[in-house]
Amino acid sequence: MNGPLEGYRIVDLTAMVSGPIATMMLAEQGADVIKIEPPGTGDLVRAIGEARSGITSLFATSNRSKRSVAIDLGRPEGVALLKRLVATADLFVQNFRPGTADRMGVGESELRAVAPRLIYVSISGFGEKGPYAKQRVYDPIIQAASGLAAVQRDRETGRPRMVRTILADKVTALTAAQAMTAALLARERSGEGQHVRIAMLDAMLAFLWPEGMMHYTFVREGDERARVARKPQIRELVFDTSDGFITAGTVSDREWEGFARAARRPELVEDPRFSTGTARVENWDERLELMGEVFRTDTTAHWLERLAAEQVPCAPILERHELLADAQIAASQLIEEIDHPLAGRIRHVRPAARFDHTPSRVRGFAPALGQHTDEVLAEIGLEAPEIAALRAAGTIA
Repeated sequence: MNGPLEGYRIVDLTAMVSGPIATMMLAEQGADVIKIEPPGTGDLVRAIGEARSGITSLFATSNRSKRSVAIDLGRPEGVALLKRLVATADLFVQNFRPGTADRMGVGESELRAVAPRLIYVSISGFGEKGPYAKQRVYDPIIQAASGLAAVQRDRETGRPRMVRTILADKVTALTAAQAMTAALLARERSGEGQHVRIAMLDAMLAFLWPEGMMHYTFVREGDERARVARKPQIRELVFDTSDGFITAGTVSDREWEGFARAARRPELVEDPRFSTGTARVENWDERLELMGEVFRTDTTAHWLERLAAEQVPCAPILERHELLADAQIAASQLIEEIDHPLAGRIRHVRPAARFDHTPSRVRGFAPALGQHTDEVLAEIGLEAPEIAALRAAGTIA
């Protein structure tokens, strides 16, 4: 069975993380994603992180299911080849700094001239305008500029902290993947392509706003500074047990009542500090401190059993190695193991979205640099002598 995007071709000029993860998602939903890389070096992620037999883990798990074509776009012949590829494509995506694609001769106007219905996608750090627009960007830059580092600040020292995963890159990837499929749907209805622009700052702030910026939703006069917790060590929903850590949520009245029963503290239901949702928010620190005192009295397994029986949202706080044997992850068949021809046995996470009639799937390993150059160029009409001449000239690899 084919994926939902079977029959669509995407020419992917992105590198690093946000663009490649976005296009990998579409590849595993059936799109033919052709990854264009510079000869010799390829995507910089090929050289970043843990490696085995020349395959880095980050590249392997953000570029699966694509085909790699190595073209030198610094040569006019390379740009001409790219345009021939784009003429067969539905969507083109790049994540250069604003203005770079135009200088390379692969801006929207140049590519739309060869593919009038093309969806042209630009991913950038800060967008096309503003004082930061021309800056080089990595994930921590966006964590800082979006307010995420401030949200994560150490509440005892006031020092901002970064999230220890490239969250801004991944949120941008998800935003871009959704936007690209929406643009394809719009073209099916209108017959027209368009330019889709996604800035990492925009994606991160939109992601952060509903909860992380809720203090600023209602415009008020006066002090706009966020309130600081009085007992910072318990502000996050991390609770010690006698042998580990858990998290538990008591947002609704029913959940708070369930916690009171699980804790065998029925008087907490009528406690005016906690008897309504508003009161529980206003007395957040006291509530979490009380919950922490309760949870420290017994084991993780004990509390998870009691809380689940009372339908209180809860989970163990797992170490990363524990995920590999977690019963829920095993039941969902979420982590898969496959044999890579160079790197040996590797793990990856299957595509998260599951389609009933058009299933997504891992369609292949992350490609070697230029692995599909000859195959793809033959598809757009180049003969073997032409390909050989381009390779001899250094235009392709």
